[in-house]
This record gives sequence, structure tokens and C-alpha cells, in this order.
Amino acid sequence: MAFEGPLEDRVAIRELIETYADAVFQRDEAAWGATWAEKSSWSLGGLEVEGRANIVGLWRQAMAGFPFAAFVATPGAISVSGDRGTARVYATEVLGLPDGKTRRIIGQYNDALVKENGKWLFQRRDYKILKDTTSET
Repeated sequence: MAFEGPLEDRVAIRELIETYADAVFQRDEAAWGATWAEKSSWSLGGLEVEGRANIVGLWRQAMAGFPFAAFVATPGAISVSGDRGTARVYATEVLGLPDGKTRRIIGQYNDALVKENGKWLFQRRDYKILKDTTSET
């Protein structure tokens, strides 16, 4: 998989990924939640969450633990066939911790996407951490 399928769809998926990242920076729960299909799932290192409402609830809880959160996403691959797509996305997270330390995570998402009512959404995101460090600043 590289970058395959109609350019218009691949651009829309890229904008979905960028909307997700921007919503983390902005702590915009509504915008972040709107990137997910109603019937979706999120896999986080063994934790499985089903359904948009549950996914948003977990995100809200996680974000409450970080005084600062930065999230940058870079697609490594996007493939589209009809109203289905897949993507591989690399994420860089910088998280301010309550004790003043900084956690830096490099991760990878393997995504399944669906086009509903003309809009691309995440149907499933499988996340794995590639590198995780914590420092004093």
C-alpha cells in the first residue's frame, strides 16, 4: 500500500487526519469526535473501545490528565477503493504531565476508513507505540 485511489478521496482522508490532529491541539471534543463513524472501534495497546460515544468518552478522560497536548500526524500510506479506505499514519505526541515532566511518543495508526454521506470517517484505528520517553522538560 502506498498512495492509491482517487486523488480527491485521498486529499479528503488527509484532511480527516489533519482535523483529528488539530482537534487534539485545540482540545475540541466535538471536532475530534466528528472524525469517527458512529459504529467505530479504537484499539490502543490491548484496550478495545467500541462506538463513537465510548471512544470520545475515553479521549475526554485521557485528555483531562494532560495540561498540554500536541499531536502531529503524517500519513505514510492511503489507499481508497470505492467508499472504503485504509491508511497508515505516524503520530508524534508531546504531552505535558501534571508533575511538570514531558512525555514524547512516536506511534503508528493502522486505519480502516469509510465514506458515509460523502464524508470520510475513521471506522477503526489500531494504535501502537513505537517509542515512548519521559523527560524533565
